[in-house]
Amino acid sequence: MTELTPTEELVIERFFDAPRELVWRAFTDPDEYAQWFAPVGYSVPRESIEMDVRPGGRQKFVMVKDDDPSWSSPQDGMFHEVVEHELLVAGEEWEGVPGMQEGGSMSLRIEFHDAGEGRTRLLLRQSPYTPQMQDLAGKGWASSFSKLDKLLAG
Repeated sequence: MTELTPTEELVIERFFDAPRELVWRAFTDPDEYAQWFAPVGYSVPRESIEMDVRPGGRQKFVMVKDDDPSWSSPQDGMFHEVVEHELLVAGEEWEGVPGMQEGGSMSLRIEFHDAGEGRTRLLLRQSPYTPQMQDLAGKGWASSFSKLDKLLAG
């Protein structure tokens, strides 16, 4: 078996039919975050979320599998850069995906751009990943964003 070195960067560009202030709030307000973050079939219980959105502030939460709450993936991150309505840069520690990838640390950069007509262009960069996990993470973000679309529309 060949061991893969996690060096891949996940880059996602996504447009939302909502002003960037609302998209920003969905990423930075714990009550909203709990409503959408995690792929379909998974969730982040509100009581597990701690969020202090400022440079040096922490973000902690636990993702659980909806049909098996004993499965969990704790996450612990620190914000390095925060520009309200424009930029979140964080480092995060996570415990991994059982049977797929060990835990470790990652970098995350999310840019929020005004796309005109009340829309937001989001640019997300997250690394490092193995190629297999990069694909799964991309699918996970896409699934989470489908939940975010519903929240923003509501």
